[in-house]
Amino acid sequence: MDVGPFAEPAVDIAFDCLPLRSVARLDVPLDASEAVKQRGARIKAAYEAYGPERTYFLYNARCVYRFANSEVEGVCRFAFEGIIRTDAGDRKCEHASLDVCLVSETCGGVPAAVAAWLAQRVQHAVAIEFDRFMAAGSLSGGDAKAGQLRDLGDLAGPGGMGV
Repeated sequence: MDVGPFAEPAVDIAFDCLPLRSVARLDVPLDASEAVKQRGARIKAAYEAYGPERTYFLYNARCVYRFANSEVEGVCRFAFEGIIRTDAGDRKCEHASLDVCLVSETCGGVPAAVAAWLAQRVQHAVAIEFDRFMAAGSLSGGDAKAGQLRDLGDLAGPGGMGV
């Protein structure tokens, strides 16, 4: 059966993207929630480890595999967060370092080895999706709209370049 160009993607990936070059300050407000403080610490660590240029922090992110053409049955949902490093022209993902976690599944149980393999596939799928994100011009357009992040406390509200 040919479903044409409007078929659902085989892998559903969504994320918010924070270019580290847009972070003006690395401190988190003292009154920030614990979740924002923890995310701020992870962003600061990424900034210190990789630097601000060509480094993007992905958060509020998911990757969903559907194995049974159903919204309910045969679904594995992963959450992830981490960094993407690009080439010098911001045209291609050179490195992805993501923390990936299986958060739900409706497959009747996923063996640990399969879950680990799928988590590795998430890294690869996100790198491919980020290449598509860059090819669509989302980095340049989103950067102009986002401007600079005043401080990491701003992550509590809406923002980032959502995909």
